[in-house]
Amino acid sequence: MSDLDNVKKLREETGISLMECKKACEEAGGDIEAAKEILRKRGQAMAAKKSERITGEGRISSYIHQNGRIGVLLDVRCESDFVAKSEDFENLSKEICLQVAAMKPMFVSEEEIPADVLEKEKSIYLEQAKNSGKPEEIVEKMVQGKISNYKKEVSLMSQPWVKDDSKTISDLVKECIAKTGENMTVARFVRYEL
Repeated sequence: MSDLDNVKKLREETGISLMECKKACEEAGGDIEAAKEILRKRGQAMAAKKSERITGEGRISSYIHQNGRIGVLLDVRCESDFVAKSEDFENLSKEICLQVAAMKPMFVSEEEIPADVLEKEKSIYLEQAKNSGKPEEIVEKMVQGKISNYKKEVSLMSQPWVKDDSKTISDLVKECIAKTGENMTVARFVRYEL
């Protein structure tokens, strides 16, 4: 495959600009998989740079499961009305709605979990760990590990994506930021279930 074919293929697979794809292909010596990894790393860096920018536009997306017993309303924000109407942003919103329906997160991010909720979980895990008969330092590590897992389970942004568990929802958002060039945030969601 020629260099131009590699750039085109990378563009089709990632949706990232031709110029960025060309740079990544050159840097990877024509290896498409290595170029994808370079673009992912750049996307993470780009998302970090843009994270301070105000997200005043966006959309409310919804999802009703086919059995009519689960519904989701989602508020996702971006910087401009133009991006809010884009296919990339719409697809991201749909994927996050599906995630909320399937995985039942309770909070958008780990930082939003109230301290009293964490303390309650910690006391439960501590009681369980003490009953294991393990030494005190092991008990503390067990509790910390369980708290860390709990945070990931109940926080949307930390959850593994249901369609590809090698990515978190945070990774998915960062990829969309890299594609569109705008900061994006999940503001809130509500999940309904009969």
